[in-house]
Amino acid sequence: MISVKILLVEDEEDLALMIAELLRKELFTVEIAYDGEQAFYYIENTFFDLVILDILLPLADGWAVLQKLRETGSSAPVLMLTALDDVEDKVRGFDLGADDYLVKPFDMRELVARVKSLLRRAVSGEPSHELRVADLVLNTRTREVKRAGQAVHLRRKEYQILNYLMSRKNQVVSKEELEEHIWSEEDFNWSDVLRTHIKNLRAKIDRKHRKKLIKTIRGVGYAISDE
Repeated sequence: MISVKILLVEDEEDLALMIAELLRKELFTVEIAYDGEQAFYYIENTFFDLVILDILLPLADGWAVLQKLRETGSSAPVLMLTALDDVEDKVRGFDLGADDYLVKPFDMRELVARVKSLLRRAVSGEPSHELRVADLVLNTRTREVKRAGQAVHLRRKEYQILNYLMSRKNQVVSKEELEEHIWSEEDFNWSDVLRTHIKNLRAKIDRKHRKKLIKTIRGVGYAISDE
């Protein structure tokens, strides 16, 4: 049986450890991020079935973490855990892709109940961990990529670029947007590096196939499309 993996993003160490211990007693696997940057790292490198996310975090707030999670194509349920009890904050969270809200202070039993409820809803909704464009399939859980049933081996940045494009199937993504999503260093011109990664992706994904999926929109950016 595969354990359910939960990412807990909470900067209050005592509270985070208490929640993690409680969830582990329920046989969940829990990883803790104590700030927004740690959360970014986990999101980019690990699949999670559910995320518990505080808003007021150091380095990057919960809004940025939530937005980053959804930009990766993850459909993992998100439970916002916060001291902010304003309607506008709740609306903002839901607009960014949160699934539920729990305001501090809270009863630990309610937290566990909400986690289980979100997981049940996710299972009943049969969320897909696969992104598909024609015969190209990317599994966000295993990070496996296949074209026409054949495995495609990608480097980390190649995978991130492909994931981002496939999560925006048939949409044009600007070079600036891709660069901002893939690289955090703002004071460097990543255009040449991005072009190299796109060239490598084309070689691995399109070269052996008549139907080309990765498209360059001259002067704008890139798209992945089955049209």
